[in-house]
Amino acid sequence: MLRNALNQPIMNDDHFKFSASVILLPFIFVLTMWLAFYADIKFNLNAADWGILPRTFEGLRGILLSPFIHGNMEHLYNNTIPIFILLAALRYFYREQSMAVIGYGILLSGFLTWIIGRESHHIGASGLIYVLTSFIFLKGVRTKHYRLVALSLAVIMIYGSTIWYIFPGIEKEMSWEGHLSGLITGFAFAIAFKTSDYQRPIRYEWEKPDFNPNGDKFLERFDENGNFVNLPPPEPEIEETAPQDDLPQIRYFFVPKDPSEPKS
Repeated sequence: MLRNALNQPIMNDDHFKFSASVILLPFIFVLTMWLAFYADIKFNLNAADWGILPRTFEGLRGILLSPFIHGNMEHLYNNTIPIFILLAALRYFYREQSMAVIGYGILLSGFLTWIIGRESHHIGASGLIYVLTSFIFLKGVRTKHYRLVALSLAVIMIYGSTIWYIFPGIEKEMSWEGHLSGLITGFAFAIAFKTSDYQRPIRYEWEKPDFNPNGDKFLERFDENGNFVNLPPPEPEIEETAPQDDLPQIRYFFVPKDPSEPKS
């Protein structure tokens, strides 16, 4: 990995590399969600009772279990596509921070839900979805890498409308507390988790750190205030020619032919 003068890692265009984990990680997470839902239906587990129950000791187990528990097929389907896309994007663009964001995101957003939530079981992966959405958006803006900024804009265009679901009363059966907790957690991680500094690729000589402006013909055309100075008009060239008297004189003479000479 490239490093700058302060021995800090540098992020360039070669920083992002695809690997199998970009697909494998979200696939395993989504598969676990669907297997948990299947087991709940198959064995009548009433898994919703294992969700986050705020301010109760029993409800603490839901902090770890609730992202994999869903109330019905529609709930599961609505969370499957966003969680897969966001986890893949997180793993590809923020590989070093991805596992910490997922693990601590589940714990912190779940704990905040346990503190501020209504006295009901809170289930579903939507809290983690809000963690990923807010983290990817704010982190890309702060990093200022053009690819990460583009990712931030894409995320906000696709999932920006979900911001309304952090407010109470939008939908009574929806855990706005879990959404709000996830949003706060993602923003906090975007500020706390450090990423490599972004450095634009060097394309010109004057961008190099060891560039010496002295003797540069282009920079010489600017004064100390940065104003462009026109080039002085070129001096006329004087062509030196030799005097006519000094030139060698070439003369031609006509000699008539003698008629008595035989013809050739």
